[in-house]
Amino acid sequence: MITHLLFDLDNTLYSSRYGLEDNVSQRINDFIVEVFDMPRPEVEKIRLDITQDHKYGTTLEWLMAEKGFSDIEAYYGAVNSVNDYDCLSPDPELDDFLTAISLPKAVLTNSRVDHAERVLAKLGIRGHFNHIFDIGFNNYKGKPWKEAYLRALETMGTKPETCLFIDDYTKFVDGFLALGGKALLMDEFDQHPDYPHPRIKDIREIDRYIMMR
Repeated sequence: MITHLLFDLDNTLYSSRYGLEDNVSQRINDFIVEVFDMPRPEVEKIRLDITQDHKYGTTLEWLMAEKGFSDIEAYYGAVNSVNDYDCLSPDPELDDFLTAISLPKAVLTNSRVDHAERVLAKLGIRGHFNHIFDIGFNNYKGKPWKEAYLRALETMGTKPETCLFIDDYTKFVDGFLALGGKALLMDEFDQHPDYPHPRIKDIREIDRYIMMR
């Protein structure tokens, strides 16, 4: 029986059509091109590879491991922008939906907590989440590393098999499933029709899976 819910943040609790993650991605490319004097096509290819394989969960993790990068504040100062959140607004329907689900809820994101706080506040749903587990909480090695999930689950007081996890990246969903957990892929625009595990197009579909065993 599902007793807890664990949500990804970006492109999961709000629609990817807002483009927040795309904006951040472009600024990450700009940062790497400028700081490391790398050609943009090379940067874009490396970051695509990072997205598709399981070696690194984030670009920052790659920079720290392979480029000896350590100025985390400079990185986030360059890639995050407070202006990004202007496109978001309160989502009363999502607020009502989450209210109707009495299970404890938390967010597990490879972004930083300040970003998560802004997004949740803009959507008007911050009060539903007992915890925000950000990339800093996991010592900048987040999803899909098993330690990222297990630390969050331990803090929540639950186990993989009693927690439903929702994310829009297949490798992050795969990481949770590998622990024996229950997970859903947020596939809003049907980009992964051949994915062998359950997919949803809207967060409100999770109520069909809460009784998963």
